[in-house]
Amino acid sequence: MGTLQLYSSHNLASFSSNLNELKFKYAITNTHKTFIRVPQPHKLHQQQQQQQIGFCRSKIRAIGTEKQADIAEPEGEEEPPQVEFAFVSSVLLPDGTPDVQLRTAVGGQKLRDIMLDNNIELYGPYARPLLNCSGGGTCATCMVEIIDGKELLSPRTDKEKEKLKRKPKNWRLACQTVVGQPDSTGMLFIQQLPEWKAHEWSYKKFTDTETDEPELPDS
Repeated sequence: MGTLQLYSSHNLASFSSNLNELKFKYAITNTHKTFIRVPQPHKLHQQQQQQQIGFCRSKIRAIGTEKQADIAEPEGEEEPPQVEFAFVSSVLLPDGTPDVQLRTAVGGQKLRDIMLDNNIELYGPYARPLLNCSGGGTCATCMVEIIDGKELLSPRTDKEKEKLKRKPKNWRLACQTVVGQPDSTGMLFIQQLPEWKAHEWSYKKFTDTETDEPELPDS
C-alpha cells in the first residue's frame, strides 16, 4: 500500500477536489482520517489491493513581526586589491594600430591562469590539445614578453632558466610566473606570443604631468 502525506492547505484542497470522482468510505479517529478507496465493480479484476491514503493537519503560528525599517541592509563588500594588465596581440588591427586588451585580476595567481580565464590568447598555433604541456613548464609554448611591471612577478624558476636561456631576460613562461600576492596592486604590460609578432613597436611610460594638456601661452 502507498501512503501520501499532505501538509499544506493548498494541497489539501486539491486532494479534496479529486475525491468527488471516486467513491470512498472513511473512519474518523482522534488524530487523522483514513480513506479507503472502494473499487468499482467493473474494475475489480484490475484492483486486487486497496489503497490507503492518509493526511495530517498542521497549524502555522506567527511568533512575531519585524518592521521593514528595522531590517538592516547588508553593506556592500569592498573589492579586493587588483592588478591591471595590458595585453598586446601579436597581430595588428586592420587600421595598423596595436591590438591592446585591458584586464584586471587578483594577484597571487599564475599568469597562465589569468590569461586563460580572461580569454587572452596564450598558445597561438599550439592551442590545440597535445601541442602544449598544459602548464607543466616543459614545452615553452606559453612564452610572453614583459614590457613593463616585471617587479610584480616571481623570479624565474629553474624550468624557465633552462627553456629561456637563449631568450631575452624579460621573456617569461606564463605557466611558471606568479603575479604578486593577493593584496598586490600595479600595472603589467605584456606582449603576447613574442616569437610570432609581425610588427615592432615602442613603449613609453608617461607620468601624470606629461599626460596633462599643455598650457597655452598668454596672448
